[in-house]
Formats: sequence, C-alpha cells, structure tokens
Amino acid sequence: QVRLVESGGGLVQAGGSLRLSCAASGRSFSNFNLGWFRQAPGKEREFVARISWDYGSTGYAESVKGRFTISRDNAKNTMYLQMNSLKIEDTAVYYCAVVGYGYWGQGTQVTVSS
Repeated sequence: QVRLVESGGGLVQAGGSLRLSCAASGRSFSNFNLGWFRQAPGKEREFVARISWDYGSTGYAESVKGRFTISRDNAKNTMYLQMNSLKIEDTAVYYCAVVGYGYWGQGTQVTVSS
C-alpha cells in the first residue's frame, strides 16, 4: 500500500509559478513510474506529466510542454511538478499517482487568476 499526499497548490496570477510536491509513505515508490494528472471543473481528469522509475524518461501533455517540469527524488520518496508561465486554463485539482497501480493522492487545488 502506498499513500500519496500532494502539497504546494494555491492561488497565483497568470504568468506566475508554483511547485507541487507529492510525498509517498507506506513503501518506497522508487520502482514505480509516477505521474501528475489534473481535473478542472466540469471536465474529466487528464494526464499532465509522467516520469519513469529510473529517471530515464519523462513525458508531458502538449498543453504544458515547455512550461512544466516533472522530477523525483527517490531518496526522499517525493515527486515534484514545477509549473511556470501558468495560464488561467491550468486551473484544476492536481493529483499525483503511481501509474498502473491505482494509487492516487487526494489532490491539491491550483487556481490561476487573471
């Protein structure tokens, strides 16, 4: 069992930055591929970014490519999402997940204002 807890969300103006964290407990997640997802009001949850267990590869949704950076620190059992040049359309609840295993965090709200 893996418990995931997101933090770092908040209210920011368009063009600003936020850094989300996802801390895992219960067991090490160093052997798992991880991802960030988001869900805006009235929309389905969508993929944002992923990172492989060995730091070897990352992937991003087209809508965030070049603005968001996913990273992880296996020694700290923590994953991050650096979000720069935020847009109003980035407003959503952001979730971290262990890809393919059904482990999800409770989400953290990101609100981008004009």
